[in-house]
Amino acid sequence: MSNNTSESRRKFLQQLGSTSLLLASNPLSSFASREKAEERILRYQKKFTANDQVNVAVIGFGIQGHMDVGTALKVPGVKLVAACDLYKGRLLNAKEMYGNDIFTTQNYQEILDRKDVDAVIIATSDHWHARITKEALKKGKHIYCEKPMVHYISEGMGVVEAAKASNKIVQVGSQRVSSVVFAKAQELLKSGEIGKLNMVNAVYDRQSSIGAWEYTMPSDASPETVDWNKYVEGMNKQSWDPKKFFWWRNYKDFGTGVAGDLFVHLLSGTHFITGSKGPEKIFAAGQLSYWKDGRDVPDVMTGIIQYPDSPEHPAFELTLQVNFISGTGGSESTKFVGEEGVIEIKNNGLTVHHSIMPKAPGFGGYDAVFTYPKAMQDTLTQQYNAKYTADEKKAVSKPDINFKAPTGYNEHLDHHTHFFDAIRTNGTVVEDATFGFRAAAPALACNASYFEKKIINWDPVNMKLKP
Repeated sequence: MSNNTSESRRKFLQQLGSTSLLLASNPLSSFASREKAEERILRYQKKFTANDQVNVAVIGFGIQGHMDVGTALKVPGVKLVAACDLYKGRLLNAKEMYGNDIFTTQNYQEILDRKDVDAVIIATSDHWHARITKEALKKGKHIYCEKPMVHYISEGMGVVEAAKASNKIVQVGSQRVSSVVFAKAQELLKSGEIGKLNMVNAVYDRQSSIGAWEYTMPSDASPETVDWNKYVEGMNKQSWDPKKFFWWRNYKDFGTGVAGDLFVHLLSGTHFITGSKGPEKIFAAGQLSYWKDGRDVPDVMTGIIQYPDSPEHPAFELTLQVNFISGTGGSESTKFVGEEGVIEIKNNGLTVHHSIMPKAPGFGGYDAVFTYPKAMQDTLTQQYNAKYTADEKKAVSKPDINFKAPTGYNEHLDHHTHFFDAIRTNGTVVEDATFGFRAAAPALACNASYFEKKIINWDPVNMKLKP
């Protein structure tokens, strides 16, 4: 590695070391998430040989495909060798960005047949995820698949079983599960920092046309530049519609709406921090408030999801919210609410605020005691003061905790780092096919609840719908 790169990594580690993770008086002193971040960076303080190189191809070179490739190539020893997209303009763009030696095609099977491709990034519309993943595994490729892992719940177990049978690495692309911030939240929750968990409130709001998936159309969009027949292969015949191709997230035939695109992020993070296998009851409601552009999915949606008492965590309720026309200007936060405080994850960091009730129960003030006869009031007051000390009447005070990821930290890069490390070492990833399905299923169940207007029952252990 160059001296400049080594120096930047040293500065990064110094930032990690100087970050105030916890107050010194706090009993939690493992600093596990900081050590984890240091490990992730230090593992690349070495030179890579040709045998270490991982050749990757991308299938679906749209917005997220570009993001994934750009991030993957920041991992040392990774090379892009091929790109597939059904729109010819993106194949030209791939060569403009990465050189004429890049193999490009509109047929993903040609990618899977190449012997020089070790791993594929699947960043297509949702309705192709399961199909391409299973075919790629049969061809011996490692898989990085964008979330949600599947388009329909019924596809999930097929992908899980294919992944287990393949002996290949499968990682799903909800990058927050690799974040040092989420690792710190997991550490704090497990340590009992906020007491027993009972609720999680997760919000992912936006207020922009691009945030609501109205992307700029290419000027040459047509059946001549897009392989529409391949796009709708296996579906009921549909006429060419550029919106359904370039704005596919807006249509349930091709995407999964706000639930599959954004709820799944919130679910993935919640499952990582709590260790949960998933909920047992899912209900969602929503509406189309503003972006009435032909889409058939809501732009405002809420989910109420019940998690059972389990070996991993106590019973808790998760509320999910996405508002694509939020007057706040858009915001993202997740709050883990316990009996003694709240962990709030926001803006690439977290805070813990404590609220611990006193040992003594409440007495006086907005209390029924003042409605009783005077003599009884005096007797009850004397009894209360005799039973509890002044300290027992006071709320327990604990300082807030603040944790911020270091400047320049990139959880998406960490996620890709984990993927390529697992390929090289035949290791494991946090967000494998099982984790990916357990996060996707409740999100997709939110869609089912919304469209069918009913509560969806789910078996999180066996990963199947219940009557």
